[in-house]
Amino acid sequence: MPNTKVVFRSGQSAVTSEPDTVPVTVPPSAIGRWQTRFNDGTRRARCELCPRRCVLKPGQRGFCFVRSNHDGVIVSDTYGRSSGFAVDPVEKKPLNHFHPGSSVLSFGTAGCNSGCRFCQNWDISKARDFDKLGVEASPEKIAQVAAARGIDSVAFTYNDPIVFAEYAIDTAEACRAQGIHPIAVTAGYMSAEARPAFYAAMDAANIDLKGFTEDFYWKVTGTHLQDVLDTIDYAVNEARTPDGNHVWVELTTLLIPGLNDDDAQLHAECTWIRERLGSDIPLHFSAFHPAWKMQDIPPTPHKTLTRAREIALNEGLHYVYTGNVHDRVGDTTYCPNPQCHATLIERDWYRIITDRLSGTDGRCPECGASIAGRW
Repeated sequence: MPNTKVVFRSGQSAVTSEPDTVPVTVPPSAIGRWQTRFNDGTRRARCELCPRRCVLKPGQRGFCFVRSNHDGVIVSDTYGRSSGFAVDPVEKKPLNHFHPGSSVLSFGTAGCNSGCRFCQNWDISKARDFDKLGVEASPEKIAQVAAARGIDSVAFTYNDPIVFAEYAIDTAEACRAQGIHPIAVTAGYMSAEARPAFYAAMDAANIDLKGFTEDFYWKVTGTHLQDVLDTIDYAVNEARTPDGNHVWVELTTLLIPGLNDDDAQLHAECTWIRERLGSDIPLHFSAFHPAWKMQDIPPTPHKTLTRAREIALNEGLHYVYTGNVHDRVGDTTYCPNPQCHATLIERDWYRIITDRLSGTDGRCPECGASIAGRW
């Protein structure tokens, strides 16, 4: 009998008519929506959510630790449970061209499908128990709380929302019903099958482009560069919201001294962005600080971020920022017209000093140039 490839939808039961199926007592919304079930009597199932495609026996967990096989059906074990909530400015995601100065309700769960040795949130993403998940919240409750507090957006962050995609998508739909923007902060290590539903649920995303060589990606993150490039390409060029708009995407590269900060990698990355995505995609270069399994590498020098920003601008990217350091120039949005270069949004860390774009048609007040973003 051939294997059964299943795409479960929210509210659909996991029970099928196959003779070797055992009913599972989990909420239908927590059932993995991307999986293949093996009809060989073993009750094995393959998770199709990310490129790892973990094949799991009953009781086994995937690489992410938070998706497991329950009697032949893969389940998202953290659905409806959070490691905590915080209200942040949208610039902290970072998103500099998406409703500047607005507030974001941020939350995550536990687990991750990447293996980054430098993980800044390792206590959450690498958790191997669910003690961190002390807050239970339904998608509808999250949306209601955000709306009641006048919060503009809800961000799925801290750990990668890819591993709790079902929860993120359902929460995004509940938020949209309340007029709240869903935002994903992700490393982009997602399967082609899962991308359409995930990105259709998001109004904006910040995607990590952690480096620009396969060697770096495999040795330092345990993932593959091409899979991430394919996700970024899809999110920018193909993904659409239900009303037909492009999903707004910004990229972040954490520069780690000696590993991904050389000129060749930076030139190659910026060239790919310009040629494949266009010059208007904002790019954030962020400073590394020693964490988890990379305590022996020093923090990123400020001058490295400045050099990377200059390379990106010289490669033709219009909006390039620095992060995790105090750099007013690197925080600020300027008009990309070389004859103008007017200051449009001046920032000091996450604080906005001057904003000449929000509430406008997104044009430079000095020269009339169109400024990419959601204003």
